[in-house]
Amino acid sequence: MFVVLIRTIALYLFIIVGIRLLGKHQIGQLEPSELVLTLIIADLASVPMQDNGIPLLSGLIPIVVLLALSSILSALCTKSIRFRALLCGRPSVVVENGQVVQEELKKNRLTLDELMEELRIQGYAEFKSIKFALLETNGQLSVLPYAADKPATAGQMGVVTQEAGLPVVLISDGRLLEHNLRGAGYEHNWLEKQLAAHGLHSHRQAFLLTVDEGGNTCCVPKKEAKS
Repeated sequence: MFVVLIRTIALYLFIIVGIRLLGKHQIGQLEPSELVLTLIIADLASVPMQDNGIPLLSGLIPIVVLLALSSILSALCTKSIRFRALLCGRPSVVVENGQVVQEELKKNRLTLDELMEELRIQGYAEFKSIKFALLETNGQLSVLPYAADKPATAGQMGVVTQEAGLPVVLISDGRLLEHNLRGAGYEHNWLEKQLAAHGLHSHRQAFLLTVDEGGNTCCVPKKEAKS
């Protein structure tokens, strides 16, 4: 039983490391080839997990080969547009100028109900406000509305705005992140004043505290546990 546990943990950690090496793109957006890779790796890893008679190395070698092959294919995709189109396909225009392109729906086996559901999720109840809707190679739907239907930006309205920058987390679940505090250029005296302004006496009372480049803070106090 202990051997099975160790083999399972080893395979699990090995696959995590391998997938992480492929990059965040492969993790977040699976292309058809990457989906196949994921399914095969899962099947290969399950066999040595269940059968102690199979050497662990016999399960790791095919996984290493597949990960290496995936890395090679990814490199080829970045260098060759034709190869990328052959391996991953091309985006399909399913809505054009407010009209559904029925041929593309049939080609991609996408029903009208599924298309309308995806559009509603993105906030579009009808086709007439959509200039283009593209079914991407990873299965996601990208919607480009007409210019008149796009939300007005602050620049178009002549409103001057200040860039807030990326917020830095100073306190996370009551824990003070010293390196973030120093990196943002602040000291403990400043932090204590910010906590006091939000009615807190200690960083342990804060669930979250962030500060942006303009010095603006956002504080979420901890909720007291109900007795």
